Amino acid sequence: MVKDNNCGYCVGGEPLAKFGIKICDLEVSQLILFKEQSHPGRCIVAYKDHVSEIVDISDEERNAFFADVNRAAKAIHKAFNPDKVNYGAYGDTGCHLHMHLVPKYKDEFEWGGVFEMNPQKKFLTDEEYSEMIDKIKACL
Repeated sequence: MVKDNNCGYCVGGEPLAKFGIKICDLEVSQLILFKEQSHPGRCIVAYKDHVSEIVDISDEERNAFFADVNRAAKAIHKAFNPDKVNYGAYGDTGCHLHMHLVPKYKDEFEWGGVFEMNPQKKFLTDEEYSEMIDKIKACL
């Protein structure tokens, strides 16, 4: 398994805690709750190995990764009933293959507007994060 000691997705701990909380391992990735929750239920699916691009993995691995994304999206839909889930694959600065799953709600923040990556508007208590994680796990 390929890891980068400077990558929060690879090493977890304090580097990951700056932006997320690990929920669980999936087939070929890990599911992470994004700490900034302006979009209730926002998560990240991060591939198990430190690869930068989707083209760096086999077709089989890619299909398994997208199956993990699909599983996480279904859980988000079931747990939070968003009107839409947007999917974003970024990595200009943190070159680890991952996908943001961003639930959108018609009567909430940014519906119909431009997505703001990290708006720094809504953080939760530890208890609220735990409740949200339990809700997602129950729907996986």
